[in-house]
Amino acid sequence: MKYIAHKDGEREQTIKEHLIGTATLAGQFAEKFGSKDWGYCGGMLHDIGKYSEEFQKKINEDTNNMVDHATAGAQLCKKINLLVLDYCIAGHHAGLPDYGNTAERSSLCGRYKKKIYNYEAYQEEIKIPEIYTEPFDINTLSNPDFSLSTFTRMIYSCLVDADFLDTEYFMKNGLVERQSGQSMNILLKKLENRILDWLKNNDIDTVNGRRTEILRNCIEEGKRNRGIFRLTVPTGGGKTIASLAFALNHAVKHHMDRIIYVVPYISVIEQNAEVFREILGNENVLENHSNVDYENSEELRPMQLASENWDKPVVVTTNVQFFESLFANKSSKCRKIHNIANSVVIFDEAQMLPMDYLKPCIAMLQELVDSYSVSIVLCTATQPALDSFFSKNELIKELCPRMEEQFLFFKRVNYQNLGRIREDDLLEKLKKENNALCIVNTKKAAQMIYKELQGEGIYHLSTSMYPKHRKRVLKRIRERLKNNEKCIVISTSLVEAGVDLDFATVYRQIAGLDSMIQAAGRCNREGKRELSESMVYIFDLEESYSVPNQRQQIDVSKGILQDYTDIADLKAIHDYFTRLYHYRGTSLDKKKIMDEFQKMECNFAEVAKEFKLIEENTKTIFINREPEADELLQELRIKGVTRERMRKAGQYCIQIYDNAKSENSFFDRLNGAGMLRPVSEEMQDFYELVDGEQYSEEYGLDFSLEDGMAFFV
Repeated sequence: MKYIAHKDGEREQTIKEHLIGTATLAGQFAEKFGSKDWGYCGGMLHDIGKYSEEFQKKINEDTNNMVDHATAGAQLCKKINLLVLDYCIAGHHAGLPDYGNTAERSSLCGRYKKKIYNYEAYQEEIKIPEIYTEPFDINTLSNPDFSLSTFTRMIYSCLVDADFLDTEYFMKNGLVERQSGQSMNILLKKLENRILDWLKNNDIDTVNGRRTEILRNCIEEGKRNRGIFRLTVPTGGGKTIASLAFALNHAVKHHMDRIIYVVPYISVIEQNAEVFREILGNENVLENHSNVDYENSEELRPMQLASENWDKPVVVTTNVQFFESLFANKSSKCRKIHNIANSVVIFDEAQMLPMDYLKPCIAMLQELVDSYSVSIVLCTATQPALDSFFSKNELIKELCPRMEEQFLFFKRVNYQNLGRIREDDLLEKLKKENNALCIVNTKKAAQMIYKELQGEGIYHLSTSMYPKHRKRVLKRIRERLKNNEKCIVISTSLVEAGVDLDFATVYRQIAGLDSMIQAAGRCNREGKRELSESMVYIFDLEESYSVPNQRQQIDVSKGILQDYTDIADLKAIHDYFTRLYHYRGTSLDKKKIMDEFQKMECNFAEVAKEFKLIEENTKTIFINREPEADELLQELRIKGVTRERMRKAGQYCIQIYDNAKSENSFFDRLNGAGMLRPVSEEMQDFYELVDGEQYSEEYGLDFSLEDGMAFFV
């Protein structure tokens, strides 16, 4: 009998062909971390349930009957004691399950007891491959349960990616458009050609000379053994190119497959990706985040395919994408993670590692370094105190030469703590300024201060304005700064990263230390003013504005302001993070993710549900004030929701926090007043603002209706 796995018209792929194809690929993927036998075995057993008469009838007669073919392989693995593969095979369509119990049908234990169709015919064609390696040495690991969970994820990723690729190859009759990009050796040559002239500069008394010193050291340090590294570089020190130089040299030295840049803000991603594309070529750089869309361009189709499994030499992505993929359980998110093995992973703005999930994130990074040939680089001007979270045997190496001296050289501002002041006093100070940026913690505060000041040369920036609106305002701000015209900007923290502005003076409401130092980076940014003329004023307002999830950061910052005259001092920064992590305590694993891996039992589905870096408690408001927006809105209503339309719609949308615990949230007040209406039945939590007067060209959505609850950007 001929046993069929897939059909495409008259063409057929046998189960044996599919199993061998998938096993070969999965074995190749897993070989990168010494587990080729596990990958191969998982590939050979994942679809043996298709040998049942019922499945063959379904595929030959093209019926819509549901036939469970995944449980068979899981039950066989349980029978022959192949822990790990049972999870992977059971979940290769539905997602990695929780261990659970026999009463939970979707759990692994439930699948063990499930009655399935006879699949014994597999024995006619398939021999169970031998497993001859151990996943890891249980005696050398501090947390073997977590190690087991990570190994399971990696094998699962190898399996589902191989399954997708082999099926894709058959369905497209071998005409696959995937392009993996050029080798690391070629990319290193491209970078070397770009920086050749820079390396001739030995004048360490100039900014460019200092940048070259840092760059040269990163090139040399790239030849070190794999491990965990820091690149602690002051603002203006050229960390983007320096980190790329380290990564490429390191990758070539150790025959590594790719470089993954992990960045907290999409705006910064877009900037970095553009720099990398310019140096390395478009075909070698993949941008993977929510705002990029490759689907609707035939030319970019290979990039869309690469985004599914990160099959490019340089990947630029977000903290959200990176960590949520590593803690996900669905095949679509997990298929890429095996390509993290044997990579250099660079965290730009490392202080932005998610605080509520810091312990599981660090545990995952340690696991990647220990078991999957990954090197980590923590890149920032405000280096978090993470040593105690990593293995005690791990020596974290600094890549910046003469680090303390570099920070003194690049010092561009002076700080002054104004303490607690009244809003009226702040307004009086701002009225006397000609060129200043004032950053406050909430949208509501920004609007109130702006309304008191508004006039010629006064601008407002916050996420109460939709992105396209903000871009217009930013353009006007840049023009006034360039022409040395009066320019006072009242903003929330959105200007602290990815926004290239340079002011003579900055006022920053007290916040986390890293945020305040980021704000200071908008003062004398280009280093053209004297240090004595470049002031950053830290203040606290007597008027109380609630700042969600920031209370501890602010309290710790108050202590640092009392103890240090210069908050940007490296000791002050280290002390800040040490205190903050101490006070946060158990809330560094807020959802108790690490508790879900115990006694060699893993709750993958539960972890995936709980591990959300962006909580889904916001509503999207579409602002219809432009012809393009109106046209897009009609398309959404008439033609329906597509990924491309939603991406375009994002330029006209703002997010507002919906506090489910409040009976009278800002959203409820807007909606209750008849100011909102749903855009589409296809999209939950997606509304159009119908009251045009509630949105101002000066400051966006009016938060004066808001009932005291503030929204932190």
